[in-house]
Amino acid sequence: MNFDLGHPELIVVVSVSKTNPLIIYLRDVEKLLESERFYKLFQILLNKISGPVLILGSRVLEPEDDCQEVSEGVSALFPYNIEIRPPEDESQLVSWKNRLEDDMKMIQFRDKKNHIAEVLAANDIQCDDLASICHADTMCLSNHIEQIVVSAISYHLIQTKEPEYRNGKLVISSKSLSHGLSIFQEGGSRSSEDSLKLDTNTDSKGKEGEVCSKSESKPESSSPENKNELEKSLPSNKNDNPLPPKAPEVVPDNEFEKRIRPEVIPADEIGVTFADIGSLDETKDSLQELVMLPLRRPDLFKGGLLKPCRGILLFGPPGTGKTMLAKAIANEAGASFINVSMSTITSKWFGEDEKNVRALFTLAAKVSPTIIFVDEVDSMLGQRTRVGEHEAMRKIKNEFMTHWDGLMTKPGERILVLAATNRPFDLDEAIIRRIMVGLPSTESREKILRTLLSKEKTDDLDFHELGQMTEGYSGSDLKNLCITAAYRPVRELIQQERLKDQERKKREEAGKSAEESKDKEDEACEEKEIILRPLNMEDMRKAKNQVAASFASEGSGMNELKQWNDLYGEGGSRKKEQLTYFL
Repeated sequence: MNFDLGHPELIVVVSVSKTNPLIIYLRDVEKLLESERFYKLFQILLNKISGPVLILGSRVLEPEDDCQEVSEGVSALFPYNIEIRPPEDESQLVSWKNRLEDDMKMIQFRDKKNHIAEVLAANDIQCDDLASICHADTMCLSNHIEQIVVSAISYHLIQTKEPEYRNGKLVISSKSLSHGLSIFQEGGSRSSEDSLKLDTNTDSKGKEGEVCSKSESKPESSSPENKNELEKSLPSNKNDNPLPPKAPEVVPDNEFEKRIRPEVIPADEIGVTFADIGSLDETKDSLQELVMLPLRRPDLFKGGLLKPCRGILLFGPPGTGKTMLAKAIANEAGASFINVSMSTITSKWFGEDEKNVRALFTLAAKVSPTIIFVDEVDSMLGQRTRVGEHEAMRKIKNEFMTHWDGLMTKPGERILVLAATNRPFDLDEAIIRRIMVGLPSTESREKILRTLLSKEKTDDLDFHELGQMTEGYSGSDLKNLCITAAYRPVRELIQQERLKDQERKKREEAGKSAEESKDKEDEACEEKEIILRPLNMEDMRKAKNQVAASFASEGSGMNELKQWNDLYGEGGSRKKEQLTYFL
């Protein structure tokens, strides 16, 4: 529980602590307990709470602050002190600082969002989708929410014919707040231009006054006391003539970026890790070096040769885990994930396709580090030598290539284009790094099956035999195999319940009323203790008869993929074999 001490919170904590364990976290506890009222409330809280309760308080020590001692009042309430120091190892120090920065940004974002909600609640307004507003707009909204509320309400009432009221509060959408922010920013940009014109006039007058003052104060400038007086007077002159307001660090989304913004998935919402992928160890190691290391440690890739990889192509048969690899990469690296398809980019209006592609990369730069994932990339970036290809499709490819790795790219942007396909030979030759995700081997199939069945109850499964009997199965096929096998115990349980229902109906017809109460009690106990039997080898064998391999491991399609990998894949020769009669 994370809150500021107040009377309602005190009552809630005292009542909850009697029944449930609690962890209470107080941020900046010294500032919070400076007030005598809060200090007394906290003493009352300590005396009244009972049960397993842990109270944690934090304080931030500034670098220029020499006093590291805790005040007597705080030390009396918090007798145990834990000092957190940065690690001495340089590699760990860099990651520690990065995590600190991420935590600070998250805390600031949460505080700003809470401030917006408080101001809205004070004006009897409620916004359900406040979390859908991007980070930059939330920070700007929080700073100027008092000025934006009125325009947001008016816009919402104009656009909504029947406004919704809940508990006496007007319910508005985040779109109304974003509209109010855009109006505020437009007005701010106009006022800043006017202030710039005024500042140029005042600066010229100020410079003339400074020249006069310097010429008059030359004989007195030799003494150090006068120098100190001059230094003290300089800040007052700056306050008299304020500088124009600085532009926000993050430019707000334009019309085309707003269309792509819903496709951005934060790293903490992906929910797929490398541990969920039971095989592909070599592919994971390659992706660790090519993708995750540059995103986590950009300081190591500032030299001439070592540069972050701009694009990677995952190709292989269907169902081998290419999409899961892309999700796991974004999750493990802590990068934003943008899933791109043709519907995201294409438009019926002439010229908007290229603008959507440009907005894709500008938005990725704002939320960087970013992974742009293009599934079935052959539909978007096919060969430009195709006969009968539409002109709009060629423009999309050229624009995509230009922003991906061309004159428009910036070296400091941490953007990776990760593509996946099962037809790499239909792609344009400009696709850069290629990693094949092939069908799993016997050992890899064993690992995949162990991962899939790790949370299930099993009975003496021979994974080595299962790996051998599933020759040619992809990761998706193995998952379908396990799902089919898991249904067998469920079917048996349902069949047993049906037999019990039939027996109960027969007893009711026979009129055994004396035994009905006992039977019902026994059935109630049995329903509470429903346990499915564990999976065994017979279930897996029966499931194999129902689920076959979806891709022929020795077919023409697989041979074509292997040949393309030998020519253009990682470590490929790109040389065609010469026939013997040409020698």
